Amino acid sequence: MENEKVVVIHYGEIGLKGKNREFFERRLITTINAALKELTKNKAMRKYGRIILPLEGEEEKIKERLTHICGIKYFSFAKIVPLEMEKIKEVALDMVKKKEGCFRVETSRSNKSFFLNSMDINQIVGEYIVQKTKRKVSLKNPDVTIFIEICEKEAYIYSEKIQGIGGLPIIPSEKVVCLLSGGIDSAAASFLMMKRGCKVIFIHFFNKTIHSSFVIKKIERLVEMLSSYQLKSKLYIIPFEDIQKEIIKKVPAKQRMIIYRRYMMRIANKIAIKEKANAVVTGDSVAQVASQTLDNLKVIYDVSSLPVLPPLIGFDKEDIIKIAKKIGTYEISIMPYEDCCSFMIAKHPETKAKKREIESLENILDIEELINESVKNAKVLSIYPKW
Repeated sequence: MENEKVVVIHYGEIGLKGKNREFFERRLITTINAALKELTKNKAMRKYGRIILPLEGEEEKIKERLTHICGIKYFSFAKIVPLEMEKIKEVALDMVKKKEGCFRVETSRSNKSFFLNSMDINQIVGEYIVQKTKRKVSLKNPDVTIFIEICEKEAYIYSEKIQGIGGLPIIPSEKVVCLLSGGIDSAAASFLMMKRGCKVIFIHFFNKTIHSSFVIKKIERLVEMLSSYQLKSKLYIIPFEDIQKEIIKKVPAKQRMIIYRRYMMRIANKIAIKEKANAVVTGDSVAQVASQTLDNLKVIYDVSSLPVLPPLIGFDKEDIIKIAKKIGTYEISIMPYEDCCSFMIAKHPETKAKKREIESLENILDIEELINESVKNAKVLSIYPKW
């Protein structure tokens, strides 16, 4: 329909998937429709190698939700125009008039049978706008760019590209479990796994002897924010105080943090198996804290029967903070809380753990039953985003 408004949605990496491209396109369309179901009755559809959504409803709300969908490279609010140069020129002119300053025209042409090439279209439309407005053209630093997409049966014209997350759409069967401490790193790590198409299940270890109910509320808020990227999340809150008490009784303070984390890893594996997840995700970054030296990570990861994925492993703190601020978790993560791993450990904890030494300390612990009880008594929550 002439001059109908639509959202033109482009993806990046999906286009490189060869024979699997259609699968990822369908998955992305399903996610878009699910995210927008309360805002519009219209459905997104694949058209001309892009995704088109007829526009109905509040643009700002639609814009907010689309910026949270993994797999979208960028999107634009556009007008549909017939493949007639006079009408293309008029719509482009109208868009320039709504902006201030110099301009340029940028055309892409998937319809190679159209009688003009991209450079010809740029020149004809640009000259028309200059003639009608006396505006200056700037190819390098324009105040406004008019984008024209020439497709098989129609053109799409818009003046803004809104950046998305990129990556891949989330595949519900590609599950991972993520150890969510409440700090900056683990939240950022979980987002990076979502961006790679993984459905993230969250696990938080809670010690009621050192934690207040505020900590649970903080974790729920964090998962709520992260759920805006995968629409729905499951959160396991694991009681950990009895296991920690037993470790404190029998293990020297210097090695406690390593053993805490090894038992957390064992519990995470149990939850992963229960949820049919394929890996355990952590917020580890090499040498950022004492437990994250290569020697310690090797000993901690050794107890996992599943792959352990630390997507932040080579990031520095500034890089991680940038991610956290971008995804909206930073302000929640910096709220004060007590981390289970810091409970009753030495001022200078072990940084070069030896597997045999740690295993010998674990041999004197009798907490297998406590582990089973922790999993059994876990509080499981389903959390949705608050748009």
